[in-house]
Amino acid sequence: MHWYLIHTKPRQEKCALENLERQSYECYLPLLPTEKIRKRKLTVIEAPLFPRYLFIRLSLDSTFRSWAPIRSTIGVSRLVSFGNRPAQADDGLIELLKSHEQTLHDAPERLFSQGETVRLTGGAFNGIEGIYQMTDGEQRAMVLIELLSKPVSMSVETASLRRAG
Repeated sequence: MHWYLIHTKPRQEKCALENLERQSYECYLPLLPTEKIRKRKLTVIEAPLFPRYLFIRLSLDSTFRSWAPIRSTIGVSRLVSFGNRPAQADDGLIELLKSHEQTLHDAPERLFSQGETVRLTGGAFNGIEGIYQMTDGEQRAMVLIELLSKPVSMSVETASLRRAG
């Protein structure tokens, strides 16, 4: 049994995973908790660590099933291969990814990092750039802006921030 790589259709990694598992294939989709702004609220979603890719475990012995059911699965674009040989992933890599994924679930990837330049959108400070300081509660953030030639720390909705640049 070896791990192989599947290329999925855009944003259909989870759909491909579900459909392959329904066909009794052993699959693995590494996920990374990530902060996103959805409907003007900061939420944590599980995004694929490798967008458009997932791993499938198969055997290439004489009892191996055809690749055709995999290629025709909803959400699957193709099997990654080099020439006529499917791309094989090392078992050690999969184990490393699984152990690393467990440690990442406790701390999601932050939307903004401390010291990053951000732009405020909406409200009285629309268009003003500031320096992101830290998260202040669940839906708010502390931002350092220059007001009347002095640095001022203020609390704003995280959803009203965008990366500057």
